[in-house]
Amino acid sequence: MMKSTIKDVAMEANVSTATVSRVLNESGFVSEEIKQRVYLAIKKLNYQPNAIARSLKQDKTNTIGVVIPDITNMYYMTIAKGIEDTVQEKGYNLIFCSSNENPKKEKNLLQLLVEQRVDAIVLATAGSNEEKVKEICQSGMPVVLVDRTFEVEGQELDSVTENNFESTYELTRFLIKQGHQSIGVVNGLLNVSTGRERYDGFRKAMQEYGFEIDTKYIFNGSFTQEDGIKAVDYFLNFPRKPTAILSFNNEMTFGVLLELTRKGYSVPEDMVVASYGDLEAAKLLKSSGIISLVHKPYEMGERTGNILLKRLNQEEGPFTEIFQPALVVSK
Repeated sequence: MMKSTIKDVAMEANVSTATVSRVLNESGFVSEEIKQRVYLAIKKLNYQPNAIARSLKQDKTNTIGVVIPDITNMYYMTIAKGIEDTVQEKGYNLIFCSSNENPKKEKNLLQLLVEQRVDAIVLATAGSNEEKVKEICQSGMPVVLVDRTFEVEGQELDSVTENNFESTYELTRFLIKQGHQSIGVVNGLLNVSTGRERYDGFRKAMQEYGFEIDTKYIFNGSFTQEDGIKAVDYFLNFPRKPTAILSFNNEMTFGVLLELTRKGYSVPEDMVVASYGDLEAAKLLKSSGIISLVHKPYEMGERTGNILLKRLNQEEGPFTEIFQPALVVSK
C-alpha cells in the first residue's frame, strides 16, 4: 500500500497543500470547518507527517540525542530519566543510543544524530572522539558531557560530572583506616576520565599512607559485570588473598558480589567489598556491610536537562556541575 502524501490529504479535503501545512503546524488562521475536513482526510488516509521535512522548514526537531556507554546500566538510565523528565516539559523528546564502550561506534552514532538533525546531544563518552565533538560544537549544536569528560582545544564544554578523584581517595582511606593493606582493585577503563580519576584517587590514598602498590592486585576491566566476576576468580587464586575488594563501578561490583556468593564467601565476614556506586541489589542482602559511594544520577540528569534548556534558549555558558557522592556503609 502506497504511503499517503500531503497532496493526497489536500485533494481529499479539497484544500491546498499550504492549508494542510498550516493545520499540521498550527500556524496561521484556518477556520474550524476547514480544520475538521483536513483532520478527517488525515484519518481516512492514515497520513503520517514527514518529521524530517517539517524540521527542515522549522530548523528544529524538538529531539535531543543521548549517547551512553551502556544502556543496560541503571546508573545511566536513571540519568536519562532525569534528563527526560526535565526537557519533556518543554516539548523535547530523547533519542537513546548505546556505544557499548566502543569509540568507533560512538563516532558513528554522533554522526547519525547530526544527520537526524537533533537539536542537542548529551554524551557519556567511550573516549577518543574529541575531534568529532569539536566539529559538532563548531556547527552550533549544543553538546553536554555527562559523567565523563574530556578537553577539546579551543572549546569550553558544558558538563555534569562527579568528583571521582576525591571520592575514591576517601573511599580508599576508609578501607585503610579499617586495617586493610591488601586491597584488590577492580579497575575501569583508563581511556575515559572516570577510570583514570578513580584509579588516581586510589593511588594517592595508598601512597599517602606509605603503601607500595602491588600491580598484581590490580585487575583491569571495562566497567562490566563480567569484569567483576573475572576479578574475583583472579584474586581468589592468590596464596595471599586481598582482605578487601575495591570496585570502580556498580556493574563490576555486582559481578564481584555474584561470584563471591557462588564461591561460598560471605560479605563482609570473609571479604569486604567497597564500591564506587551503590547497588539496588545490595538492599536484598541482609547486613551486607558493603561500603559504597552513593550516586545522585537522577539529580545529575535533571541538571543536565536544565543546561540543555539554557543552551537551546541561546544562553551563554559554559555550564558545569560537579556532584559529590556520599560514602555509606550498608547495614
